[in-house]
Amino acid sequence: MTTSLDDARAALDQIADPVSGRGLVAAGLVQGLVVRDGRAGFMLEVPASQAARYAPIREAAEKALAALPGIETAQVVLTAQAAEGATRVRKGAKISEDPQARMVPPPEAEKPAHVRHVIAVASGKGGVGKSTVSTNLAVAFAGLGLRVGLLDADIYGPSAPRMMGVDGDPLFEDGKLQPLEAHGVKVMSIGFIVDEGKAMIWRGPMASSAVRQMIHDVAWGSEAQPLDVLVVDLPPGTGDVQLTLVQKLRIDGAVLVTTPQEIALIDARRAAAMFEKTATPILGLVENMAFFADPSTGAPIPIFGEGGGVAEAERLGVPLLGRAPIEIAVRLGGDQGVPAVISEPKGQAAQVFVEAARTLWNAIR
Repeated sequence: MTTSLDDARAALDQIADPVSGRGLVAAGLVQGLVVRDGRAGFMLEVPASQAARYAPIREAAEKALAALPGIETAQVVLTAQAAEGATRVRKGAKISEDPQARMVPPPEAEKPAHVRHVIAVASGKGGVGKSTVSTNLAVAFAGLGLRVGLLDADIYGPSAPRMMGVDGDPLFEDGKLQPLEAHGVKVMSIGFIVDEGKAMIWRGPMASSAVRQMIHDVAWGSEAQPLDVLVVDLPPGTGDVQLTLVQKLRIDGAVLVTTPQEIALIDARRAAAMFEKTATPILGLVENMAFFADPSTGAPIPIFGEGGGVAEAERLGVPLLGRAPIEIAVRLGGDQGVPAVISEPKGQAAQVFVEAARTLWNAIR
């Protein structure tokens, strides 16, 4: 026998919300419910002031799910809603930051257990190839003989499972999630527990809680074999998930990814400003999709403009890690789950990623 989503909802509605008296589903407390391959779980979202009161409710919900036919593992994550209002608006003026929300070097940030170095890959804007750079850098690090992990922190649009060619259900062992492995890289992504194409309709605190779990509740390495480098593929933008990562995860440095045109550079500058406020060093910039080589002559065709990434690296005072061209092999590698540094190692883009990995490793070790 198997359990459906409706079965799980019915079981959870038998547990009364201590505030409203209604079932958990009817009370709107069950968020992101997943029932898949013998696993069931959801986010139990409550006001921050009520978190302690709901701890036994979380336990009861896990027991209710675990008792359903075919469910081998049940997990309920208790998340607290954060207070709203990180900005203040003055009439007739632009939105200004709340001084109390200004960021400083986060003293509570720490690296996951048995991880030596952490590199964040950020763009500020979607669609510039940040995940392509992240996956190829991770595989390139592994090609240098390093023990490597890849954390896909894009909760709303996870792409690592597809781009690394790996899928499955991470197991719980000794209280830790066991990452999956592909191309010599340990991989963790919310995409492993959510069906591809399914929308993650989560509020900021829920997404931040999921990210915190993927940082610290995953067995990235061991005392005998620590991870040399963890590559974190950040989601685009500078919102809740990004702030959670830079405030809770001690990062050796960040890599900015941009295309040459100005509209992408504007968002890259926002990402750079976020890292500056949290005292996170920027290790360099990758100009992705820098040009397309004419099939007949080999001459570079600057589809997205020319020189923008080079100039931005100079303006920020950071190294230009490389200019990766548009190549069919890179697109195919992402679609087929075999990154270009493996599928087309002699290609120009692959060589850019490998050289960038060497430069980064020399910078952080």
